[in-house]
Amino acid sequence: MEDAAIRDGFEHLRPGSDYDKLYDAAVCRAGADWLIGINATRLFSVLYGVTLNVGRVMSPTLALLVQREADIQAFTSKPFYVPEITCSGFTASGEKRPDKAGAEKIRMDCDGQAASVRSVEKQVKTVQPPRLYDLTTLQRECNRIYGYTAQQTLDYVQSLYEKKLATYPRTDSQYLTEDMQATAASLVLWLRDHMPFGKGCAGEPDIDRVTDGSKVTDHHAIIPTAEIARTDLSELPSGERDVLTLIAARLLSATAQVHRFEAVTAVLDCRGNSFTAKGKTVLQAGWKEVERLYHMGLKQSKPEDDENTDAALPILQEGQIFEMVSASVREGKTSPPKHYTEDSLLAAMETAGAEDMPEDAERKGLGTPATRAATLEKLVSAGFVQRKKKQLIPTEKGTNLILVLPDNIKSPTLTAEWESMLKQVERGELAAESFMGQIADMSRTLVKEHTAPEERFAGLFPDAKRSGREAVGTCPRCGGTVYEGKKGFFCDNRDCAFALWKDNKFFSGKKKSITKSVAAALLKEGRVSISGLYSENTGKTYDAVVLLDDTGGKYVNFKLEFPAKKGRKK
Repeated sequence: MEDAAIRDGFEHLRPGSDYDKLYDAAVCRAGADWLIGINATRLFSVLYGVTLNVGRVMSPTLALLVQREADIQAFTSKPFYVPEITCSGFTASGEKRPDKAGAEKIRMDCDGQAASVRSVEKQVKTVQPPRLYDLTTLQRECNRIYGYTAQQTLDYVQSLYEKKLATYPRTDSQYLTEDMQATAASLVLWLRDHMPFGKGCAGEPDIDRVTDGSKVTDHHAIIPTAEIARTDLSELPSGERDVLTLIAARLLSATAQVHRFEAVTAVLDCRGNSFTAKGKTVLQAGWKEVERLYHMGLKQSKPEDDENTDAALPILQEGQIFEMVSASVREGKTSPPKHYTEDSLLAAMETAGAEDMPEDAERKGLGTPATRAATLEKLVSAGFVQRKKKQLIPTEKGTNLILVLPDNIKSPTLTAEWESMLKQVERGELAAESFMGQIADMSRTLVKEHTAPEERFAGLFPDAKRSGREAVGTCPRCGGTVYEGKKGFFCDNRDCAFALWKDNKFFSGKKKSITKSVAAALLKEGRVSISGLYSENTGKTYDAVVLLDDTGGKYVNFKLEFPAKKGRKK
């Protein structure tokens, strides 16, 4: 912050009570995240025998990756064919066609024939400069240009902040406050004179475009500080130098002139077939010249929106004739969706579920600029996601986790609902206790509804360990899963007291114990045939069927049933 802003703040201090409700909302958000996270993580880890980290932000983010992978796997590439004609140095394209024969027919009809210009449309278009960086857009750009992870970018810009070379990094604003205009203007002029890409600037810097105090929440956009003028950038670590120069280039671009060009669309006719040619002529390079000069020094990158994809067309007039055009067919294939990179995933996190959130929600999307990098790192370290160059690919474990999670946990809708209620807490319309009560109820419901792993998901986690317990059947009382323990077989539902003790009085009196096979039969059929039962009265052994006679009490009861003897007449 500037000195003037600090002085103004102290001169207009507000009572702390003005922020009590904001504090309540912040505490509720943290408490709710903790409550859902710790219960859901323990619940699904116990159910499936392997550590499964679950969270309000992490799980929907993983779901985005899993859904994209599913879309890629389900995609079927299809060929397409585009008839084209070449006329005096430029090419015009016909409609994309699924059938090669149709495109070839057009080619044969047009090859060597005359083409006429049916119409020429010219339109001057303007592209406004980009906004200044907030943390998310800076992380996206650094990933796209340098391949840095979101966490690496945060570490670099945090170090620059601590060296007083860049402003506070953990911001979601892309504007400056009005009191910073003079400082920003002098900084822009210095950068123009001392940075190689500063030569691309023309005219007066437009500081007003990047100034809007109403759009600054806790912190303004990320820009260099005046300390950059007194620093030898070559002495900085390469990562920090890359990030700082990128921030400087964005400040110049954001305050530079608009980019203006003339777009030309010409429609040609050849033997009754329409072909379209498009071209662009730059009228004013503006801020794109700054980006062009910046990217000239980077061998591996290009400006994100390269306007040179459409070259300039020659001067064309309606009715103009081109004799003996050359016709051809361009072949291609439809492309599947692209794997997420940190650039595209951060963008998706920023907008996920935003349409369901209130207009005045403090936070939209998944996570915050300060937490998104940590979320991605946690997904990787937990084994749910792996990096392949710049791509983020869900692992089998990550894909399976999304399969077993309920929809409300893996959907951004949960965040949207929370933010709506948290805004009510902030405005004093909803008590913090009421909000936390609803979150506690949600946790209880989650645990009650998932008392056992679903059979269709059996074997999804091959590395599952159950701390010595092995599932042997289904609880006859509550439907939970019964596991083998050291001394017996127990239902995993804590609210259920069902247990089959290995050395219970009924079996020990007959010199037997409940083995795993006996327990499995009792749980599945309610009965099991056992040979060699001991009779205390006769001292002899006998065979019988043991029936499970559970009345829901503290202990399970058993009964005996004797099969009819062979050869007995009725």
